[in-house]
Amino acid sequence: MSYEVFYEEFGYPMMGNKLQKLISFLSGEQLTYDEGIEFTVNLVDSKGKIAATGSLEGKILKCIAVSDSFQGEGLAAKIVTILISQALSKGYSHLFLFTKPDNINIFNDLGFYLIAKTKDAALMENIKNGISEYVNSLKPRITYADTGAIVLNCNPFTNGHLYLIETASKQCEFLHLFVVSEDKSIFPSEVRYDLVKNGVKHLNNVVVHTTSDYLISSATFPTYFIKDKFKAGNINCLLDLKIFCEYFAGILNIKKRFVGTEPFDKVTAEYNIEMKRVLYEYNIEVVEIQRLETNNAAISASLVRKLLAEGDYEKIKNMVPKTTYDFLISDEGNKIREKLRSQ
Repeated sequence: MSYEVFYEEFGYPMMGNKLQKLISFLSGEQLTYDEGIEFTVNLVDSKGKIAATGSLEGKILKCIAVSDSFQGEGLAAKIVTILISQALSKGYSHLFLFTKPDNINIFNDLGFYLIAKTKDAALMENIKNGISEYVNSLKPRITYADTGAIVLNCNPFTNGHLYLIETASKQCEFLHLFVVSEDKSIFPSEVRYDLVKNGVKHLNNVVVHTTSDYLISSATFPTYFIKDKFKAGNINCLLDLKIFCEYFAGILNIKKRFVGTEPFDKVTAEYNIEMKRVLYEYNIEVVEIQRLETNNAAISASLVRKLLAEGDYEKIKNMVPKTTYDFLISDEGNKIREKLRSQ
């Protein structure tokens, strides 16, 4: 059967009956439709049935499936070509592909290279050794025997984050800070990175990095960004943790990962539990540090955001470093406040 018998059906994303048809098709292929999808292409046969599909979320290709009836027709290649074209039109050239492990060889032939896999999922990218080259670029000039790491979002950077970092910096020779790069927080990634970098300048054994696309992203840990839909114990973070252990910890000689206790956020609390189990298998110690409190309450970024929306700068002043406070009262900080107030 030739490709000409199929027609292309596009969604930005799919809606209504077309979405329900897509969800049903994916379910039959043991796949789940992802909340964050922005674009979908279906190849539909002459009877109106989906023969193949694929979707895009930013720079991530996902939910790619071909019906068993049309295997060997080159439909996967056609879907990937369309998705790549769409991603390039949005300015994305470094692309990632999220798929089932059984499909690795198919996408290898289409120019994607394996980053990591679990029994349920595999993450690939279109740059050979892209992740290794990125992590190698973060290596310090000196090799330290006792190296630690913290991965943070900092939305925004608070005294709680600073306390965690200062405490951790005293418990290792060298400390890597990874600020989540994905822009799905009210404070943009560049702002969060700068707030952390400016807030830890006094710590000589601490260096700040971005996570690029490799840690806590929509590909490696999608649940992080849909916390309101979270169900306890039902998070898919194993891929994210394997990437940290096999690349970041392996290349940077990280022996400890520091986390704060988590009394508020179920996703982060579950993630920390899973982290202890996985990192133990790689001989990496997870060090949990008690959260900093003020007025008998733990400091949290969510509380700072709430106070910012209310305009209560007096309370905020006691919860954030001066560098963060100065940003919050700036014109750019006021713009973020207005966004919070309108939510």
